[in-house]
Amino acid sequence: MDSASTSDPVAYFRRTGPASFRPTEHVGGAWSTDEQHIAPALGLLVHVVEQDRDVRRDDRLAVGRLSYDIWGTVPMEEVETSVRVLRPGRTIELVEATLTHAGRTVVTLRAWLMQRSDTEAIAGTGSAAIPAPDAVPAWDPTTVWPGGFIASAQVRRDQAEPGRAVVWARTDVALLDDEPVSALARTAGLLDIINGMTVRADPREVAFPNLDLTAHLAREPAGGWLGFDAAVSFGPSGLGVTSSVLHDEHGHLGSMSQALTVRQG
Repeated sequence: MDSASTSDPVAYFRRTGPASFRPTEHVGGAWSTDEQHIAPALGLLVHVVEQDRDVRRDDRLAVGRLSYDIWGTVPMEEVETSVRVLRPGRTIELVEATLTHAGRTVVTLRAWLMQRSDTEAIAGTGSAAIPAPDAVPAWDPTTVWPGGFIASAQVRRDQAEPGRAVVWARTDVALLDDEPVSALARTAGLLDIINGMTVRADPREVAFPNLDLTAHLAREPAGGWLGFDAAVSFGPSGLGVTSSVLHDEHGHLGSMSQALTVRQG
């Protein structure tokens, strides 16, 4: 299959068929620039889930949980997507989306979709607020990481210590070329960035890729800046966790966790 184009890409992916997409240079990975950074693909899967939902029904069920399993790496080549409903329902659905490359599963997403209702009168959170993006210093993540995806992001960071920070991230690169996507899909395409934004150890000496990512949402994101109140933990036997409370510029958004495989030397 063709590799990613380097001719002035304006998006992370270009659609090549009803369910197939080709990455641009902005998808280049951080652990290996010959592989895709998985973050944009997570947004792509949300997009195809929402498209499938809107073809099947007209009530725009809200997405309350995104649970991804990352099966392996994927080269900078064309990928395909598929969607199926695992648990149909009038007010709640469980939907699974799959990303494949050359017939091999790369990522699966299981998303809970729920009926909307008016709970404005009781809305609130016990989570602490974080400083607004303009109150947090700009930080250049390319000082730590290579790759097109990291270079495409704008990052602001207030780091308390290695592995503990408030981070805001955004991108001006579209998820898809010449195709509108929701604020949720764009937000999902940034979620995976946080595992590398406040490292506990030099990634040239210690590898800590995540095997999954699960986000629980209290509301729909507004788009734009995505905030993380993040903590990275390494255990004594090769396991690790990156935990984040999610925010946007309107306040608390939800929570997220990532399981890490920690490999020293």
